[in-house]
Amino acid sequence: MPDLDLITTYFPELTATQREQFARLGELYAHWNERVNLISRKDFEHLYERHILHSLGIAKVVQFKKGTRVVDVGTGGGFPLIPLAIMYPQCTFHGIDGIGKKIMAVKGVIEGLGLTNCTAEQVRSEDHKGRYEVIVSRAVTTLPEFLRMTKHLVTKGEGQLYYLKGGDLADELLPIKQHYRVLELSKEFEEEFFATKKVVHITL
Repeated sequence: MPDLDLITTYFPELTATQREQFARLGELYAHWNERVNLISRKDFEHLYERHILHSLGIAKVVQFKKGTRVVDVGTGGGFPLIPLAIMYPQCTFHGIDGIGKKIMAVKGVIEGLGLTNCTAEQVRSEDHKGRYEVIVSRAVTTLPEFLRMTKHLVTKGEGQLYYLKGGDLADELLPIKQHYRVLELSKEFEEEFFATKKVVHITL
């Protein structure tokens, strides 16, 4: 299946601009991946499935309202930051990561796409002073540790976290006091890669 078809199969409502932006991600990531090791060579051939579509798992479990401010903590190569910014042009996205080379590459991809609703910054989550309605992330650390690192980024009682993670999460969820739900991505995407992949939604 051609790369873009994988995305449009699950998101047929994309505009022409969004289709063009998703189509261009392949060449942009190929360019930056040669300069900065964002994705392993072996994994790069699965870019659209394991990184772009995986990021869009969040778009299968929530529709962000217009004007929502979203921060991607530990964005790495820009996932789920950039796919979500393409999907929700009426929201603003900010990616943070402690590794400067990765942020440089993410900025390069953002610029290459002409995204105006998406920014990136080299900063550790503990040192970041911004405030947001929504936090997103992809398996940066254990959930209790992640909550400790990021709770200052939202107003208590008003924030949401959407965390992409795989495997058995029972032990990680045990200490969590906030209301949460676990959504299985295998119910949304039929590819084998998603068999154990989940989105954990926590009300902060």
